[in-house]
Amino acid sequence: MVKLFIGNLSPSTTADQLRTLFAQYGKVTESDVVKDFGFVHMDEQAAQEAIRNLHHYELNGRLMNVEVSHSKKQQQQHPDAAPPSATTKLHVGNISSTCTSQELRAKFEAYGPVAECDIVKEYASSLYDMPRARDLYTERPPPPRYAY
Repeated sequence: MVKLFIGNLSPSTTADQLRTLFAQYGKVTESDVVKDFGFVHMDEQAAQEAIRNLHHYELNGRLMNVEVSHSKKQQQQHPDAAPPSATTKLHVGNISSTCTSQELRAKFEAYGPVAECDIVKEYASSLYDMPRARDLYTERPPPPRYAY
């Protein structure tokens, strides 16, 4: 028996909805939802099939993250082990302001499937508005010079 972790659930998602969805891949012995995540118990072969088919599946307007759950005891026994993940999130900086998420996705798809691609322009412009910072600096008079 394998316990699956299902993350990024909508607040409206129920344990019965998870049970029905995951039952397409095998017998579900238990399902539970806690806030925006949940757990489903099923046999190993069915669990692997469910992960392959339901990771990033849209349910109630949200893309679910589906992976094998690891207990705290397992994490304590192997603290240096990387957390399991079906995807890897990359941060890419210094992107041209004219670049679109579609263009960026196309570049990375040359190396494999891309689950999600977002360019957060508001974040960069609000924190690093360099032309305005330069204007503020040049508007101030220079500090007085002291002779010693």
